Amino acid sequence: MAALNRQSQVQIKRRTPDRLVRFAAFFILTFFVITEQVVHDGPLLALDQSVAKWQRPILPGWGEWVIYNLDHLGLRGLTAFFLLSLAIYLGWKFESWRPFNLSVISLIALNAVVGLAKLEFGRTKPRLNVDLLYVGGMSYPSGHASNAVLTWGLIAYLYIQYAHPRLEIVRAAVISVVVVSAIVFWVSIFRNTHWVSDLLGGVAIGTALLMLIIAVDRSIPSRRSNL
Repeated sequence: MAALNRQSQVQIKRRTPDRLVRFAAFFILTFFVITEQVVHDGPLLALDQSVAKWQRPILPGWGEWVIYNLDHLGLRGLTAFFLLSLAIYLGWKFESWRPFNLSVISLIALNAVVGLAKLEFGRTKPRLNVDLLYVGGMSYPSGHASNAVLTWGLIAYLYIQYAHPRLEIVRAAVISVVVVSAIVFWVSIFRNTHWVSDLLGGVAIGTALLMLIIAVDRSIPSRRSNL
């Protein structure tokens, strides 16, 4: 019976990368659907215009400071610092290059995919009160949204994988990534720095990249595997 249970666990682990790749494919498809809406003036752009025209409340100085710094949760420089710091510590503690390698791959993939997409579409930001493509803008997809999902998601994954595999820690880590990503999303809406479709596209591509990075990690045998 014990041998059967171990065999079942192995089969589950082998299926895991496949499931992750399927999830990634779903979010890539979602990104393409959102992109199609942006490029061809789909119904989603009506939501963009409606939200961009919301009357934002005027906050006191301390409130502006809080909102401004919450927006930094999606800043690549800040999140990359935390990710690489954790990766270096885990690599030193467990004598493995894997955490650092995964972190570098994720940062390269994020900057390449999102950066090239921004250059390709050249979308203007809503603060300009005009929605134009191919004019040198850098709005679509949102780098803050994609970065929040991918980088904080990978931080949580590495922490779980190498430090605390307990179920309650896993749940807390997943919830924290969702909360941070939601904060970045809504702060961008409040500050009117991105169209809604920018943020949805960023979340979609960030989630897809995160799933693919984890799938790569799960596919390659490791001495350290808590998940």
